[in-house]
Amino acid sequence: MRVCALYPDLMNIYADRGNLLMLRRRCAWRSIAFTLTAAGLGEPIDPDAHDLFYLGGGQDRDQRLCALDLVRTKREALHAAADRGALVLGVCGGYQLLGHRYALGGEDIPGLGLVDLETVRSDGPRLIGNVAIEVDLDGDGPRVLAGFENHAGRTHLGSGEPPLGRVLKGHGNTGDSGAEGVRRGSVIGTYLHGPLLPKNAWFADWLISAAVGAGDLAPLDDLLEDAAHAEARRAAGA
Repeated sequence: MRVCALYPDLMNIYADRGNLLMLRRRCAWRSIAFTLTAAGLGEPIDPDAHDLFYLGGGQDRDQRLCALDLVRTKREALHAAADRGALVLGVCGGYQLLGHRYALGGEDIPGLGLVDLETVRSDGPRLIGNVAIEVDLDGDGPRVLAGFENHAGRTHLGSGEPPLGRVLKGHGNTGDSGAEGVRRGSVIGTYLHGPLLPKNAWFADWLISAAVGAGDLAPLDDLLEDAAHAEARRAAGA
């Protein structure tokens, strides 16, 4: 599995690095080769060299820096990667940058335009708390993702743009739409962190399988992982 972490030094709030560690370990336990490449400011990326591109969350200042660099040096490559089916996972601030723009006061921060959405910074209360959503990634029936959300932005999906899931508990994209995240093909965005994958081992495995085309993965002893997932759901009230 070849993973490219975008701006891991800047977009790594809320322990998002744990998502990368989770992928590394679950690959290692199955003897699946794993490589991790970091791409920072001013560094171009090869759209054909990676199976998954990961973009975490960051403070507003860092998000501005990364947004400008994404558009200037990485946008075309990420579009090419997504077009060939490479996974793109954006979490929190990274999710916001997958869309067209993030309106922050009187400033428009440009996005990648990989999905049809825009985010507007609200003067209302931040959307904070434990959250659980119901997702159906492959049409095999719903599963639950649980995590933590903390965002002032309200993310509005374009007409016909499907969310990642339906909010069971928590706020989601806008606090009142009932939708959380976005998924267009291999591009996925979500506000769930805390970090996301250690709380949802099944989703980490889904990403691994989708990235390497492995089909059903060898099962692991997930006693602790299942307990972490159950606790995340309990905290959210789901």
